[in-house]
Amino acid sequence: MLRTFGAPHRYVQGPGAIVQLGELAASLGARQPLIIIDESIQDLLLPQVMQGLGKLADTAHCVDFSGECTRAEVERLARMAAQCGADLIVGVGGGKTIDSAKGVRIQCKLPLFIVPSIASNDSPTSRLVVLYTPDHAVDEVLRMPTNPDLVLVDTDILVKAPERFYISGVGDALSKKFEAAQCIASGKDNFYDGQATLLAQSVSGLCYDTVREHAERGLEAVRRRQVNDDFERTVEATILLSGLAFENAGLSIAHSLTRGLSAIPGPASALHGEQVAFGLLVQLLLEGRSSSFMNDLLSFYGRIGLPKTLTDLGLQGDPAAAAQLIAKITWERAPYIKAFTYPLDQERLAAAVLDAHQSNY
Repeated sequence: MLRTFGAPHRYVQGPGAIVQLGELAASLGARQPLIIIDESIQDLLLPQVMQGLGKLADTAHCVDFSGECTRAEVERLARMAAQCGADLIVGVGGGKTIDSAKGVRIQCKLPLFIVPSIASNDSPTSRLVVLYTPDHAVDEVLRMPTNPDLVLVDTDILVKAPERFYISGVGDALSKKFEAAQCIASGKDNFYDGQATLLAQSVSGLCYDTVREHAERGLEAVRRRQVNDDFERTVEATILLSGLAFENAGLSIAHSLTRGLSAIPGPASALHGEQVAFGLLVQLLLEGRSSSFMNDLLSFYGRIGLPKTLTDLGLQGDPAAAAQLIAKITWERAPYIKAFTYPLDQERLAAAVLDAHQSNY
């Protein structure tokens, strides 16, 4: 019954934070950083990264990320890191770019800096690596020995990203309070193979409260492309608090359903946080939440722009058949589907998926 808690070694957030990149890299003794960056944002962000590196920019190497975080892509990037003699990995981009950089960190055993370009989920802070198949379905989840050495969140960059990513981050963060509660109540271990601390429980609740209070006004900042305090608080919740909550308290049904949703045409193309947001509705129905609670949350979903149905996630086929397949794949592949306070089965899960879909028309 050991209690455990883990976190990034350092977290830095704020407008213009990227200017600290070189100083923080030099503090680790880095001389040849390898920058792994999504090709789609290279023209926009690489000049800022290089400027932030300062003198280290002269010896830095840059490599494009292909767009999908597969085992083959991680191995390709790791070979390039070895060939250029890199002594620091800097992952710049969204969730899959970040996870690819984490995979390289595992293979090359190098320090890792994460510089997110969007606030779509809590991947930047965690030590988990989600690998996908070439056709975009979740394949496996790996773990780094430690969390990233640095998570550098420049909110001037994030506030200019498309609003869909911000909304996805909100969807991902909303579930943590409820998934943490299920894991703690059912006695499941967290992602450090121990029980949740009081701090983990507090963080998961603070994450939910912060998002509910600040996310809507933060969205206004995204639409104006100008940082405000609500945006700062929401980003801290969706990246830092959300990451600390899930790793240190655990995950349950809401995240489990991403296994099934990512294997179904339509929902597979939805962002992670969008899938989680729908998964949370399924979990809350299984918990037996009151209609007033559900209506309040669904009203928030509507105001912020989160999906309420499988149709919202892109499903074009038969919802009943899709619910059966989503439940089957989730039941077979999700390692934390049983982190729940009462026994479930595949049929009950399928019924809840369909109920969540039908209840929200």
